[in-house]
Amino acid sequence: MRTLGFLLCFFIFLGVNSSGYSQNVTSRPSVVSIGAIFTFNSTIGRVAKIAIEEAVKDVNSNSSILPGTKLNITMQDSNCSGFLGMAEALQFMETDIVAIIGPQCSTVAHIICHVANELQTPLLSFGATDPTLSSIQFPYFVRTTQSDSYQMAAVAEIVDHYGWTAVIAIFVDDDYGRNGIAALSDKLAERRCKISYKAAIPPGSGVNQNVIMDLLVKVALMESRIIVLHASGDIGFRVFSAAKYLQMMDNGYVWIATDWLAYILDSNSPLPSDTMDKMQGVLVLRQHIPDSERKRAFLSRWRNLTGGYLGMNSYGLYAYDSVWLLAHALDAFFNQGGIISFSNDSRLLSSEASNLHLNAMSVFDDGPQLLNYILQSNTVGLTGPLKFSPDKSLINPAYDIINVIGSGIRQVGYWSNYTGLSTVPPETLYTKPPNRSSASQQLYSVIWPGDTLTKPRGWVFPNNGLRLKIGVPNRASYREFVSRVKGTDMFKGFCIDVFTAAVNLLPYAVPYQFIPFGDGTKNPSYTELVNLITTGVLDAAVGDIAIVTNRTKIVDFTQPYAASGLVVVAPFKKSNTGAWAFLRPFTRSMWTVTAFSFIVIGIVVWILEHRINDEFRGPPKRQIITVLSFSLSTMFFAHRENTVSTLGRLVLIIWLFVVLIINSSYTASLTSILTVQQLSSPIKGIDSLRTGNDPIGYQEGSFAERYLTEELNISKSRLVSLGTPEEYALALKNGPGKGGVAAVVDERPYIELFLSTQCTFKIVGQEFTKSGWGFAFPRDSPLAIDLSTAILQLAENGDLQRIHDKWLVKSSCSLDNAEIESDRLQLKSFWGLFLICGIACFIALLIYFLQIMNLVRSTPTESIATEPGGGRSRTFQKISINNGWEGRFIEEQEQETKF
Repeated sequence: MRTLGFLLCFFIFLGVNSSGYSQNVTSRPSVVSIGAIFTFNSTIGRVAKIAIEEAVKDVNSNSSILPGTKLNITMQDSNCSGFLGMAEALQFMETDIVAIIGPQCSTVAHIICHVANELQTPLLSFGATDPTLSSIQFPYFVRTTQSDSYQMAAVAEIVDHYGWTAVIAIFVDDDYGRNGIAALSDKLAERRCKISYKAAIPPGSGVNQNVIMDLLVKVALMESRIIVLHASGDIGFRVFSAAKYLQMMDNGYVWIATDWLAYILDSNSPLPSDTMDKMQGVLVLRQHIPDSERKRAFLSRWRNLTGGYLGMNSYGLYAYDSVWLLAHALDAFFNQGGIISFSNDSRLLSSEASNLHLNAMSVFDDGPQLLNYILQSNTVGLTGPLKFSPDKSLINPAYDIINVIGSGIRQVGYWSNYTGLSTVPPETLYTKPPNRSSASQQLYSVIWPGDTLTKPRGWVFPNNGLRLKIGVPNRASYREFVSRVKGTDMFKGFCIDVFTAAVNLLPYAVPYQFIPFGDGTKNPSYTELVNLITTGVLDAAVGDIAIVTNRTKIVDFTQPYAASGLVVVAPFKKSNTGAWAFLRPFTRSMWTVTAFSFIVIGIVVWILEHRINDEFRGPPKRQIITVLSFSLSTMFFAHRENTVSTLGRLVLIIWLFVVLIINSSYTASLTSILTVQQLSSPIKGIDSLRTGNDPIGYQEGSFAERYLTEELNISKSRLVSLGTPEEYALALKNGPGKGGVAAVVDERPYIELFLSTQCTFKIVGQEFTKSGWGFAFPRDSPLAIDLSTAILQLAENGDLQRIHDKWLVKSSCSLDNAEIESDRLQLKSFWGLFLICGIACFIALLIYFLQIMNLVRSTPTESIATEPGGGRSRTFQKISINNGWEGRFIEEQEQETKF
């Protein structure tokens, strides 16, 4: 009966399952179906088809993997069409496919990833390199090749290695092209570089050649000469053909092709000579495959399979490894008790009446488990280690960097995510610590387009080399810096000579023309001149242009060629010594604090010496005189009283050091006052000027007006615009009382030139801003960088100083042009000394009173009570006797002890 019951239950179980919506296979099925979607009639597809078939044969013939189970693969041709790829993926889902090898195209992958997500079917793509496919939006997409994110990192590192800052990107306008170039933009930004122009080509092989030609004409008019070509084979060759026709493969250009060109060269080598001629000097990236015995054996086998008519490329190797990776994952899946079962999606059952037959599609129940085993794989294939990082990318991404030369290619280095650029294969560096120092980033020499070994500059002047329009201020004053030659558009002056000397040092010609800015009757606004660069009216600005914050936000400046900064110039008068000149070295506060310190030191020393030193004892009147005479005599180190206590001597030594410094400073200052001509001005600097209400002059067109009003909050009503040095002099002579100004605020170079002929004015106070003069260019202009190097070279070889002396050294004043500073010694210069002395006095008094209190507590009250007199003075006398202070007893008169 028990056996009958068991059989009854078993048949019921079979009946229930046969009538349900799920299909189950034993944990070790005899056949496992997998699919493959790629483009058969493509360079990658032709290689991948043979590689996948050979991989399936190898897996089925290997008894160590999937024993008792045979892989059955079904291939579909997507023709790189998203629509066909979707239809073929849906057909796979009707045949209980557990995984799909592919797709090859990123466009197809974006579409069928949604199907794979819903039906829990892993996709192992050996050709879709779009970086965005790695997002968590597509959990069932597993890339078994390298992402373009790493390839673009390699391109960015090459650009940075050669010192270029901007590139032009030419790409196919689909998911593969757009997202790859977006990754390139991010990687370039990490190295402070950028894509200056993006040229998108419509997808599809039927694009009109005229479209490509028009696009390259626009590229040729751009400034950058570094071109990154991220396309497919057919479009890429058409771009090179058009570039050759437009002479864009000549000297000065740099072409960097992504790995689309590498797999074509590997698969179809040698290409026709006319095709190779159109690509001379191109740098190409190719996915790096480490050399191994297994790889060499397979390549030998490949040549026998294909008869040599079809070469192997990296994508074919990744396709072969994808099959083995899936086989290892299935083997681990079955070893852990996994079963292949499918069930219908309840959301599709309502579509039974539809002609689409969506209810025929089934969900792979254990798809998440199989996906997990795929991602946990750790094996070695033809391409090297097959292991995934946490972001589902293959570990150790690396690329070969090759150079197209003659009828073949030459390898110039490697790039790896581990150490960057190197001439050593990456696998030899993985055992060493990563080293990304600039010294370790190396490549072999490259033969660039135009058959030259000289590294291209990477840019030219925009508009196909037309002359630069350089704005120059047409000044009305200080024409030594910039001045227009009458009747011409030529300019001369200090700034112009510096610019022409710097341009002459450049290793290339710079065509330019000067455009006057201003009418010459008044100084123009330099801020407006700089703004014309941002609008494209001017290509640069040359002149005495100050480098200030608001201008650096919109343009780039060269290295400063002249130091500048705002200073205050004011009238001065000669100071007479007079009868009371001896009081001038110190300010009033300094005199007050010094006198007070003498009295305090005298009192402190008296307190410390009074009990034990006869010279500090006596009647009150005598002691007051002693304190005053002692303290004042220390000024001359002639004090008559001797100190006997340790604390008193310590305080006196510190005080005498302070007195020494004060005496020396006073003597030096007084000597200067009595022997050197003194200049004085009621204006002491910008601080005294801003706190007053007197009018302030500034140069017309200068940034000084904005600085005084916005930064120093000086009312605009106090500012007076002055145009020429003559107006400066007249306004300063008249002063505020006669309609003039109290002082003029201007940049130091102008003021120094002004003071070379105006001897009755001086710079007062310190320079209160620090800046310089530079030449202005558009943001990220490479010419600004090259000119900065040239200016530094001028400074180092002395030419900059010689140009300065030629134009600006014109001193005719016999008086010293030194700045007017206060000749009085301030308290702030000595407060540290007074602080040290005060601390010493406080500590000495504290120790003294602590000693007294300790002696009072330690003296027996009985012995004090038996003393005749019993007064406080007798108490201290007793303390002195008992403790042997100074070894003697001090007897006092009654009237003395009372004090």
